[in-house]
Amino acid sequence: MCQYLNTKDTFPPQTCSAIMDVKVVLVIVCLCILAITSSEAGIPKCCLHTKHKIRPRTLMNVKRWEMQKSSGECEIKALVLYLKGYEKPICAHPSELRRLKRMKIKRP
Repeated sequence: MCQYLNTKDTFPPQTCSAIMDVKVVLVIVCLCILAITSSEAGIPKCCLHTKHKIRPRTLMNVKRWEMQKSSGECEIKALVLYLKGYEKPICAHPSELRRLKRMKIKRP
């Protein structure tokens, strides 16, 4: 017989074991949820492949860009383009940077 939560109630050993098993599972589930939600910010957002030809109209809508390096957490070098009106960036081949700069110079 075992006591539960400092009460005078006594339970058979199987019930106490089941209660402990449920507690352990609940703690593990809570820790997993915490790990998943807190590590989401730590996962790098990397381009996995690039587009070699970006349409001129798309290049004209670039509001900002950054170069992804192949060292560190990302495997390939890429030009990450952030477009006006789009939430998701476009991954372009680094050679597209020259075209992007030319398009921006020609812009009135």
